Amino acid sequence: MDAIVKIAHRDLKLSQGMDEYVGNKTKKLERFIYGIQEIRVDIGQNKNARNAMDRYRSQITVLGNGFVLRTEEKSDEVRAAFDLAFQKMQSRIFRYKGKRIKKKSGIKSIADDAILEFEREFEGEDLPEIVRRKSMSLFPMDEREALEQMKLIDHEDFYLFFNSQNSNVNVLYKRKDGNYGLINTEVA
Repeated sequence: MDAIVKIAHRDLKLSQGMDEYVGNKTKKLERFIYGIQEIRVDIGQNKNARNAMDRYRSQITVLGNGFVLRTEEKSDEVRAAFDLAFQKMQSRIFRYKGKRIKKKSGIKSIADDAILEFEREFEGEDLPEIVRRKSMSLFPMDEREALEQMKLIDHEDFYLFFNSQNSNVNVLYKRKDGNYGLINTEVA
């Protein structure tokens, strides 16, 4: 099954050669994990970046059968930003597959052994742990009310609420540019 590859440009025009490079290299991700349905690549330019290393941004999102993996990298060159994000995505896929392999018992292939060896190299990395758990009641409200509540409780990062307009649990969050985003959840 071939994955759909979507490439989006923001505030820049890629050459045909660079577009082909991104497309061909992105297709290679299918070799690493089964079940990829869609791969999205967003490449953008920030002309007003204070730091030259933040001038180009590349974001790769892999949507698969029961998983979503995402990476983002910045650099002073378009190709470098994409290559860094691609390498990070490979590592993320190996880590994801490694965790799934450990849960299963049975025979492992040579590829699975290579992935486990790759993981052992990065075993020393400290993974964050959950240090606090909270429970909360969700009250039906619309997006405007949720934005007001978010400001009233002085919690500027995100706000979880039950959207009365679509009967789903939504997450309202503050974006880096100062605007707000809304995540609409669905049970897969």
